[in-house]
Amino acid sequence: MQLKHLKTLLAPQEGAAKVTCMAWSPNNTRFAVCTVERVVLLYDEQGERRDKFSTKPIDPKFGKQSYSVNDMAFSPDSTKIAIAQSDNIIFVYRIGEEWGDKKAICNKFAQNSAVTRLLWPADHSIVCGLVDGKVRLANTQTNKSSTLYGTESCVVSLAPNVSGKGILSGHADGTVVRYFFDDEGSGESQGKLLVHPCPPYALAWGMNSVLVGGCDRRIVAYGREGHVLQTFDHSRDPSEREFTTAASSPSGQSAVFGSYDRLRVFNWAPRRGVWDEAKPKEIPNLYSISSLAWKRDGSRLCAGTLCGGVELFDCCLRRNIYKNKFEITYVGPSQVVVRNLSTGTRVILKSYYGYEIEEVKILGRDRYLVAHTSDTLLLGDLLSNKLSEVPWPGSGGNEKFFFENESVCMIFNAGELSLVEYNNNEILGSVRTEFMNPHLISVCLNERKLKGAEDNKKLAYLIDLKTISIVDLSGGFTLGTISHDSKIDWLELNETGRKLLFRDKKLRLHLFDLASALKCTLLGFCSFVQWVPGSDVVVAQNRGNLCVWYSIDSPESATMVPIKGDVVALERVDGKTNVMVSEGLNTVTYTLDEGLIEFGTAIDDGDYDRATAFLETLEMSTETEAMWKTLSRLSVEARQLHVSERCLAALGDVSTLRFLHQINQIADKVETETGADGTSFYQVQAKMATLDKNFKLAERFYVEQNAVDEALEMYQELHMWDHSIALAEAKGHPELDTLRRSYLSWLTDTAQDEKAGEVKESEGDFSGALSLYLRAGLPAKAARVALSRPELMSHTETVNRVANSLIRAEFHERAGDLYERVRSHQRALECYVKGGAFRKAVELARASFPSEVVRLEESWGDHLVQQKQMDAAINHFIEAGCSIKAVEAAVAARQWKKAVHILELQDDSAAAKYYVKIAQHYASVQEYQVAEQLYVKGGNIKDAIDMFTAAGRWEDAHKLAAECMTEEEVRGLYVSRAQEMERDAKFKEAERLFSTVKQPDLAITMYKKNRMFDDVIRLVAKHHPDLLSETHLHLAKELELEARFSEAEHHFMEAGEWKGAINMYRANSMWEESHRIAKSHGGANVQKQVAYLWAQSLGGEAAVKLLSRFSLLEYAIEFACNNLTFDFAFELANLAAKDKIPEVHLKTALYLEDEGKFAEAEVEFIKGGKPREAVLMYVHSKLWDSAQRVAEAHDPDSVSDVLESQAKVCFDEREFQRAESLLLRAQRPDLIVLFYKEAGMWSDALRICKEYLPNKLSKLQEEFELDASKKGNNGAEVILEQAREWETTGEYSRAVDCYLKVKDNKNPKLLEKCWMKAAELSIKFLNRDRAMEVVQLVGPRLSELRQFKAAAELYLNVDLIKDAIDVFIDGEEWNKAKRVAKELQPQLEDYVDQKYKDHLKNQGQVESLAGIDVMAALDLYVERGQWEKCLETASKQNFRILHKYVALYAAQLIKEEEPVRALQLYVTHGAPPNVQNFNIYRQLFVLVVNLPDTDSAGAYRVWADLRDFLLQLCDNVSKSAEANSPPHFDFEQMLLIAHYYATRSAAKGVEQLSGVASKLSVSLLRHTEMIPADKAFFEAGTDSRAEGWDSMAFVFLNHFLDLCDAIEEGNLNGLDHSDFLHTDIPFEVPMPGKLSVSDEQREQVRDWVLMVSMDQRLDQVLPRDERNSYEASLTSSSTGLTSLPCVLTGYPVLRNQLEFSSGRAANKDDWNKFLMATKTSHSPECQDVLRFVGQWCGTVPGSGFSFH
Repeated sequence: MQLKHLKTLLAPQEGAAKVTCMAWSPNNTRFAVCTVERVVLLYDEQGERRDKFSTKPIDPKFGKQSYSVNDMAFSPDSTKIAIAQSDNIIFVYRIGEEWGDKKAICNKFAQNSAVTRLLWPADHSIVCGLVDGKVRLANTQTNKSSTLYGTESCVVSLAPNVSGKGILSGHADGTVVRYFFDDEGSGESQGKLLVHPCPPYALAWGMNSVLVGGCDRRIVAYGREGHVLQTFDHSRDPSEREFTTAASSPSGQSAVFGSYDRLRVFNWAPRRGVWDEAKPKEIPNLYSISSLAWKRDGSRLCAGTLCGGVELFDCCLRRNIYKNKFEITYVGPSQVVVRNLSTGTRVILKSYYGYEIEEVKILGRDRYLVAHTSDTLLLGDLLSNKLSEVPWPGSGGNEKFFFENESVCMIFNAGELSLVEYNNNEILGSVRTEFMNPHLISVCLNERKLKGAEDNKKLAYLIDLKTISIVDLSGGFTLGTISHDSKIDWLELNETGRKLLFRDKKLRLHLFDLASALKCTLLGFCSFVQWVPGSDVVVAQNRGNLCVWYSIDSPESATMVPIKGDVVALERVDGKTNVMVSEGLNTVTYTLDEGLIEFGTAIDDGDYDRATAFLETLEMSTETEAMWKTLSRLSVEARQLHVSERCLAALGDVSTLRFLHQINQIADKVETETGADGTSFYQVQAKMATLDKNFKLAERFYVEQNAVDEALEMYQELHMWDHSIALAEAKGHPELDTLRRSYLSWLTDTAQDEKAGEVKESEGDFSGALSLYLRAGLPAKAARVALSRPELMSHTETVNRVANSLIRAEFHERAGDLYERVRSHQRALECYVKGGAFRKAVELARASFPSEVVRLEESWGDHLVQQKQMDAAINHFIEAGCSIKAVEAAVAARQWKKAVHILELQDDSAAAKYYVKIAQHYASVQEYQVAEQLYVKGGNIKDAIDMFTAAGRWEDAHKLAAECMTEEEVRGLYVSRAQEMERDAKFKEAERLFSTVKQPDLAITMYKKNRMFDDVIRLVAKHHPDLLSETHLHLAKELELEARFSEAEHHFMEAGEWKGAINMYRANSMWEESHRIAKSHGGANVQKQVAYLWAQSLGGEAAVKLLSRFSLLEYAIEFACNNLTFDFAFELANLAAKDKIPEVHLKTALYLEDEGKFAEAEVEFIKGGKPREAVLMYVHSKLWDSAQRVAEAHDPDSVSDVLESQAKVCFDEREFQRAESLLLRAQRPDLIVLFYKEAGMWSDALRICKEYLPNKLSKLQEEFELDASKKGNNGAEVILEQAREWETTGEYSRAVDCYLKVKDNKNPKLLEKCWMKAAELSIKFLNRDRAMEVVQLVGPRLSELRQFKAAAELYLNVDLIKDAIDVFIDGEEWNKAKRVAKELQPQLEDYVDQKYKDHLKNQGQVESLAGIDVMAALDLYVERGQWEKCLETASKQNFRILHKYVALYAAQLIKEEEPVRALQLYVTHGAPPNVQNFNIYRQLFVLVVNLPDTDSAGAYRVWADLRDFLLQLCDNVSKSAEANSPPHFDFEQMLLIAHYYATRSAAKGVEQLSGVASKLSVSLLRHTEMIPADKAFFEAGTDSRAEGWDSMAFVFLNHFLDLCDAIEEGNLNGLDHSDFLHTDIPFEVPMPGKLSVSDEQREQVRDWVLMVSMDQRLDQVLPRDERNSYEASLTSSSTGLTSLPCVLTGYPVLRNQLEFSSGRAANKDDWNKFLMATKTSHSPECQDVLRFVGQWCGTVPGSGFSFH
């Protein structure tokens, strides 16, 4: 992994400003940094700062400087940050999901000691380490902490493992402890893991080991159980410092350690099992790295420093761009980040097993990821961000991937199909198949859930071209196999996996039902087919018809629509299903019946009543009939019998309908009489089983209820007499004999002779059974009975009658059996032969007629030949001795080997023709050896040779011929024949003959003689491969001599001698060809060299033109110089590149310099305009005079360089005086000072500096002092000695500076003495300002040494009275401070007193402070947040003081959005009419009315308290100077609103008063300038709707929706107020800060308003009263008169008025209704309302109810 610096996020500061901690959010979009000021800065992933917030101390009284932030961590959802603080607390801040969201503390976890380290690995669990050594768990759900484990040493580091399921804690004593929340089956131990030699401040947990670093400058890698694996020792590196922090990459395969100016990177090498240290990242002036944070996707690393800087680094092994669309970043061996360049979205691909990812590909329309590791395969969906990693042993990368299904990836490899479901790390299933077309594979993965099936995963695929297999992927078993008679070219399962469509090559469409395993043909000539998405509807095309099956369970019912084109697509969007048909240039859309499709959905949902209601709306058609049938079947299965009855009625199935109607009558009767489920009654169950043709089940239901007669009756009605008789026999029924007689009578009457015969046979009446079988025309059954009964076989007449019947029916074999049984062998033999039963005939003949056996075998063979059973006939012909017939049968049966075997046993000459015939067969199938043998056996050797010749098998022909001729004769024959062919130009045939007799050289000679060099090369390559290159070269040279250069070039190339081709063309001045070969074979350098030689051969202008054409002019000049051909270089430069002339001179000079020809080189350097190089040449050779001469003549600026170089040599040789003289000549005193400094000659350096560089003397003096200080005590003594020297020489100012610079922390006495000496000298000898400056510097230093008295005396010596007093105060010498102030500066006495009070305050001595300053004590209570103590103390003072702090506390509570507590404060302590409190009262009112969930009866107490508080406030204001002022009027309005809210809450608690509550909600609308308008309209609308006031509810809720939209837009100007014209509902209302109603409630209101707006029957206007005005308006729209509002409802009081003594009024009806409800319900809230009304409004004249 490499680190590349990208940018600086936070610039470092001049001094120490440590970045305490940093963290990346898990979603990679935010980065948080905490600075030394305890402020958290938030950055986006590009490193731009977007937000910040300040942290808080555990208690505000301790102030901002009282703590530091030690660590922080993001929550797993990236919306919260946990902050670990040194003041013993963890704060969890909610930062929201958007930039700028309000930051609020949502959890606090107080601890017993400071929190040092923090992790947040799980959803609700924060892990923290404490100073006391404990590691604790803080749960954000319960807001409680618990201890995981405790140690005795401070926690200095925490590190999680890669999965976040385990943690390591490092402790100050070197201990590292491991803890697992879940060990994930690793079996690794918990507890103390290891002990490191030093505190493990840098701790990282990688994938396979733990890395630890610390102050010993060593990094140690430990194994899983704590043993040492590796050690990286940097303790001997002087530039290395201690390791302060470490971070592991998210994949755990890299780690980074931070130290001083350096990041060290370690990478895990999985193959070697070790850590490799990469090149460290060196960053000068970075200083110590205090914090590291690694982005969760591994692509970025941030480093925070001691100086407050934050640096951002890019981390990757490599990065590439894929198809110019994706950026692929390998952030680790096993982790890759894939980023879409157009959208910016990213996916993190990670191997969870830690394997190295080799290559990432993006396939399937740039949507799917594929990556390999050594043992696994990674797949991902970029759109849904679903990733999978499955075991995948090395396959050589030969897989083929198909992504047609969005849920699963199909992988083909070596004839095996594997399915991987995205987001699942196991292979879903694997099958063997050779067919990789996605149209021949269909996968169903829970597209539509089946009832009762949790996991519905099925696969249909081809085993071979005619066989489909269907597999259950969840269970791993085969559901069915379909064998078809034609090749299949398409298949697809429906979404439930219950039905399969497939099409064959003959374009026939078939349907297979998995449940019934039945296959049926749907359509012929099908050119398009598809399931409609989300349903079981099928759409297909048959020529000019569009076919739609709305009910696929009835495949015979299809809807046909004529179309003119071809179906191209099917779409289902927005509740419509459209079929797209291409009709020439236009595309026409056909819309399917969505209702019929919806029927299928209802069926799938099991809602049969809905399906019935839908079908009743349709006219009867074939589709509708099919759907009625489907519904009938399903409703019967679900036992919804009334639905089934309705379906049968629609279908006109009267018989089944009548039967089902009887069943329903029985069920209804049972339900009426018993109340039980009628379908569970035994008769209903039995009849339903009968309807299903499950008669055994029906019988069982009857028998279980002992209703045997009913079961018998059922069987008899169905004419199932045998079942009835069997049941009667089993139960011993008394009517058994009657049943049997009735059964036989019925069979006879209905002419069922066969069945009657079976009954007779079962009863033992075999003679009667035989007669019945014969009468029924069943002689075979009669023969069986006769053969089984000896008594029947003894009757000859019976046997003859049966045999004749058998012969008439042509059952000759059975007749033969009958005759053989009665020993009539001759007739039996005739019957066997006539019936073709030769086996039985031969067996009978062997026993009774042996002479007939041979004839019968031959006849048997002839019979088999007639039956075309040639194989079977062969053996019978052999048995009969008919060998020729046997051979002919074997040949006809193509049993060639058997035919040959039979022929080999024959001596007949006639067999020869069969040998030829068989040999011709073997020759035709190219089994030439067998054919040759057969030809030879048949005496046809010539035919065999002709066969081999025709087949081109010259060797075999030669071999056969050789058996008849000598070798020389054969060779002579073949060579002469080959030469004849050569003369006829049949070279190939000649070559073959030469090869046959092993004379390839003759063939080579033939081809060479005929100049056929390609064939020469071919034969040489075949027979003499070692001579091939030599042959090519020989031919090339021959062709070169013949000037056939092109062919010669070819052979040079074949021989690998391209240089020979170049030289050939060069020798013949064919430079173009030479350059071409150099370009194509020699590479760029050879090409350039050929062009150079070409140009050199041309010379002059021609050379320049050539080189310019190839853009090689500069190269040629440079090449000429490098090859020392300077003349040609000068020629080219003079002609075309004069700017190169100086360069040629320079290279000439360099060559001469190397040759030691300095004088000639000097000339060339000067000609080349490089006199300085000549000077340097002489300087390097230490020829100072020549260097000086050339410099003075040609480069005066170099004179000083010569002097400096000469001086440096003198310094090296310690000739200081000469060197000083030379540098003074060169006017470089600064170099003299530098050389003296480096030599440690400070006195000479100071001397030169003082004389020539006085402006740098002070800086040199500081360097001298710094150098001295580095030498420790010796350095201090040097400075002290220098100070004494300055003092002796009267340089008091410099002496003071030296005394002040003395540093020796081990000797405070010396420091005090030096500082006092400095102060003494400054007071005595320096001016007053300088003296005061020194004293002000020395005083604090003495205070640090606790020398307060000495410091105070110094301050007093220079009249710094206040500083002296401050020193006494710092030393807590209060009496001395008081005395100095009193005697020397009395006006500072109050200052000392105030400091004393502050001291008491800081020490927390509040009681002591109260005795001195009560107000200060109260303020201290406020700072500490001890409000109760503060108010208790204030209450002992006066009313004004108390209410000052009550107001402060209330303001604090209002700021913290706790208005209820603030309200209770004023309820307890009263509400004074102070003008300065009015804003608090207003804010309190606004917060309370904005509280959520306050419109219920349970909110009464809040509203009552607000009402009572406002009543008290209004009374107090009316008695003050603010009476009748605008604020007074506002408070009166607030009181009225609070009263309405309180009364509404009380009324909602009593059912009879719901109307009063609704009226109050409506009345509150006239006060929307003071209450949230959206909340008011929502409550008024919902209450009106609850009361049934739909018109008013619609107007209010419609306006509420308009308000919500306007609030979201941030502008109320566009609101429509036309509905509220002539009402007292205000138009101008303040904009609410946020919506008061949830989105869910808003959507419910929107749906209701939309529904009502479609209802034309509703008048959408506000109701009017007798004034023809809006009924809730106080002001009449016609007269302008204003009525009094009712104190209980807020509605106008028009008549039946009830007046109170205060002038307020109420509607008498509402008043009486309220009184009655209060009396009957005894509601304490209503009683409290009446009490308040009495207090507020006064008494009612003649009222009979007491408010008390």
